Amino acid sequence: MIVLRFKVECQPDQTRVVSDAMRDVVVASRSLPGVMHFDVGCDVNEPNALIATEVFEDAAARARQEALPEVAKVMSLLPNALAGPPEATLFHVSSSEPAM
Repeated sequence: MIVLRFKVECQPDQTRVVSDAMRDVVVASRSLPGVMHFDVGCDVNEPNALIATEVFEDAAARARQEALPEVAKVMSLLPNALAGPPEATLFHVSSSEPAM
């Protein structure tokens, strides 16, 4: 299993544009085979920060998701929309279990 955490801080006037584009990514991603979870949320302490938490069965599922046109749209927005460099961390997980 692969977990990817992706965080961006948008320029204030670009947050809604990026958020709307990321919403389209969520909708398209959740229906793909091998995408176990795909969520985007806001940082409650940073109003212009968006965090995507992506969980894939394997690298092939991640590649399918990253090939979506909706992902390409978000990536094309980022160079002009961000207030700083994005953060991305990839986790390779060998097991999981319910926390509650």
